[in-house]
Amino acid sequence: MTGEYFVLLSFDVEEFDMPMEYHINESIEEQLRVGYDGLIIIKEMLLRKQAKATLFTTGNFASHFPEIINELSYAHEIASHTLYHSTFQRTHLKESKETLEKITGKEVTGIRMPRMKGAEMKDIAEAGYRYDSSLNPVWLPGRYNNLNKPRTVFLEDEIVCIPASVSTFLRIPLFWLSFKNLPYSIYLKLVLRAIRKDGYVCLYFHPWEFTDLNKYKLPDYIKKPDGAFLLKRLEQLIDDLMNFGQFITMNSFYKRTLLSGRLK
Repeated sequence: MTGEYFVLLSFDVEEFDMPMEYHINESIEEQLRVGYDGLIIIKEMLLRKQAKATLFTTGNFASHFPEIINELSYAHEIASHTLYHSTFQRTHLKESKETLEKITGKEVTGIRMPRMKGAEMKDIAEAGYRYDSSLNPVWLPGRYNNLNKPRTVFLEDEIVCIPASVSTFLRIPLFWLSFKNLPYSIYLKLVLRAIRKDGYVCLYFHPWEFTDLNKYKLPDYIKKPDGAFLLKRLEQLIDDLMNFGQFITMNSFYKRTLLSGRLK
């Protein structure tokens, strides 16, 4: 690193299938509608703030809304979130990449697996990706235990792995649920400590979080706060982080990391 600090702001652009995790069926039409409504909100916010972001997008979502995905690709990075959010086959790695490249006319270099589930790095490399941001290096009961994994960017099987950021002590995740549930002042303090120590911070959210989720029977820690209140908090975070780092895409960061020799 050169002494500059970087902010890797990302959003998982997907079907709103969170209710299915709680055995609540929502039609695919409703899942797509909520995802799209949230994406419109995020698109307008990023334009107001002039902040670069990486949008990890499912091929299914992009196929339903190709115009907005293509438009966003000019200001931001479009990366893969595989083909579907709720189902996965190995072939989806390449299929989603090809779908997004056809829609945007741009090379897709990065991937994030849905729900931060792991995939074989050799499969990711064979599909043509160059970086992966699917690792949350924490213990999350019922999900995964990645405490033995590196906390910051590393190289595995020729793929640059960019984990989601965690606190510099105790590995408190700095992901979307922490942003929603921790007091803002504490969350910001943890993020600033990470960016000062690591030289960058990798944060991720979902566009659907910024819609009105009140009618869905989800746990409060998932759906509250939401909508305009949560959007205002995110705008405050962007304002605060702009004082400390440059907002860049994951693709730009992976290239800078390779050039810096940090992974050697």
